[in-house]
Amino acid sequence: MNKFDDIAKRFPGAGTLVKGIQILEYLADSGQPSTSAELLRHTQLPKATLYRLLGALVEFHYVRHDTRLKTYGLGQRLIELGGSSLATIDLRSAAQSELTRLAAQTNETVSLTMLEQDRTIYVDVRRSSNPLTVGIEIGKSLPVIESASGQAVLAAMPPHRVNRVLASLPREHQTRLLADFAISRARGYTIAPSQTIEGVVVIAVPIIGPPDMGNGAIVVTALADRIPLERRHVIGRDLMEAARRIMGNIGSASVSITPNPRPSRHVEETLQCVAPAGAIVGEGPVWDSAANLLRWVDVAAPAMHAYDPDTGEDRMDPAPYLVSAVLPAAGGRTIGITQNGIEAYDPKTRTFSPLYDPEAHLSNNRFNDAKVDSRGRIWAGSMSLDASMPSGSLYCFDQIRAARAVDGGFQVSNGLGWNGDDTRFYFVDSALGTVFVYDFDPEAGAVSNREVFLSFDPKDGKPDGLCVDSAGNLWIAFWDGWRVGCYAPSGELIRTIDMPVPRPTSCCLGGAELKTLYITSASIRLPASVLEDAPLSGGLFAIEVDVPGLPTNEVRSWA
Repeated sequence: MNKFDDIAKRFPGAGTLVKGIQILEYLADSGQPSTSAELLRHTQLPKATLYRLLGALVEFHYVRHDTRLKTYGLGQRLIELGGSSLATIDLRSAAQSELTRLAAQTNETVSLTMLEQDRTIYVDVRRSSNPLTVGIEIGKSLPVIESASGQAVLAAMPPHRVNRVLASLPREHQTRLLADFAISRARGYTIAPSQTIEGVVVIAVPIIGPPDMGNGAIVVTALADRIPLERRHVIGRDLMEAARRIMGNIGSASVSITPNPRPSRHVEETLQCVAPAGAIVGEGPVWDSAANLLRWVDVAAPAMHAYDPDTGEDRMDPAPYLVSAVLPAAGGRTIGITQNGIEAYDPKTRTFSPLYDPEAHLSNNRFNDAKVDSRGRIWAGSMSLDASMPSGSLYCFDQIRAARAVDGGFQVSNGLGWNGDDTRFYFVDSALGTVFVYDFDPEAGAVSNREVFLSFDPKDGKPDGLCVDSAGNLWIAFWDGWRVGCYAPSGELIRTIDMPVPRPTSCCLGGAELKTLYITSASIRLPASVLEDAPLSGGLFAIEVDVPGLPTNEVRSWA
């Protein structure tokens, strides 16, 4: 029994209507006009019934009959009804001006899709005047897991809803999609090759509407060779800003992605961009004294970086999923902090091997910054993938498969470090704009008596990563603050390094004398107008300072 027979059986008296819909569905699926013989073969309807139904559908203009070619196709009335239906979707009305603006700005095809059960449907399309733009028809639909726009929407959904959609897929496929979703959620946008048109790339940002309006995505579709990788990220950021405005128009929650204005044009004369890497989220710099390298990561375009100050070379090894920190370990080994927790990293084969994940049950969380204490224990903070919930915790890894959550309730767990005599431990929650300080017991690996050490107004930037020098001063990178600040143990600001980028992310002291301050930065979610003023965003910077840092601690060898 096919689906049409089943529907007719469940709704007595609707048999003729179902047969007519069967004809329309076949004409829609075939994508081209069909002869009566083809319709008879595929619908399996009696010949007399088929011709009676076709006659009525032609009369009402639901089907068009070409008497010369003797074919049948979808009629004008269906297009009119479809347009009337789409006009009632408030999300489409709210997005119209943004679609038009983006099509002119990107010179590509811009679309709005909506999620309808397990499919995404193109409900509005704008093509630029460029003859090389990709053609997309309004009404086209795809399975949600086979479209980049659908994946963008899924990435923004709660885990239980995502798991329900993915439940029928093979486990390996689920794992691969969840890794892609984690990257999309951290970035705020999805970049993926089209699964239906070869040589086409799709960039999409979710639009989460109120419960009565549904969810969708704003999408740019283009020939892959027309938009290099860097421009794809710029488009992604512009789509995010457009989505923010659309959600504001429909009364849905939205957050501005525009950074604070540049406070001054001053830049330290001795500050150098030693690796203009264009990282999406450069993070986790750590000085590896054994290898004489500065190791760092790109969280959102996942990669491990190793900068050699002697040659000026910055080696980049792509990672298969989100990686937030890399830590030197005993015996020349390397430990990576990834969305899967702690993993061993082999730089020769460029592969990760899972070790332990204390938050394996929290699929919507990931680890962020991590450091190693003087006893070789790993300390790492977790956070929600999109930094929206206070679901983060601070962990101490006493053993390779044993971790303690020593504090919790953090929204954006970030920079951490110890003073030289191991009596104080610092930890940042960027969402709160706060640097906390704890009393630290190095033997027990225990923290206590949490207090606010420093607190900042968002207009001055948000504290991100940090490091502590041998005098106990804190060097703090300020996201959206265009600066790195140095604070004495008393909390007094003693130096400011003005940066040519709005989003410095973290810093560490390295080099032969531990007097080179290395600073990572991000380009994520910066609109094109800001990148024009800050083209080195995502680069690695270096500047010499007077007070040396503390030696890097290695992860100890666990039995």
